[in-house]
Amino acid sequence: MKKIITTTNAPAPIGPYNQAVLSGNTLYISGQIPIDPASGMLVEGDIAEETKQSMENLKAILTAAGMTFENVVKTSIFIADMKQFAEINAVYATYFNAETAPARETVEVANLPKFVNVEISMIAVL
Repeated sequence: MKKIITTTNAPAPIGPYNQAVLSGNTLYISGQIPIDPASGMLVEGDIAEETKQSMENLKAILTAAGMTFENVVKTSIFIADMKQFAEINAVYATYFNAETAPARETVEVANLPKFVNVEISMIAVL
């Protein structure tokens, strides 16, 4: 059985997809970019601010599903410039306990939606 998870505390999808899908005990969260859900505008500034907004969007979706970052088992980070990895990683690390952090990959890509610098998706389990 598939349950769609949505919240107004994260940006509305910008295409034909949902914020998250719960299937059994596994939550699949679509990639989140640095859009402020209140204004619908991109958060512009440094990469740390963009990463924080993306993580806060993910947090809102996890909360809507009754989960926390402790439930996350896998993340995918897509970045426009690998030279920003350390700054992204520093913000990302504040959301996880190092001993129980999820598996992850970080990939540099040519472009992201709305030409942002970072997009992060997650898989979590109950």
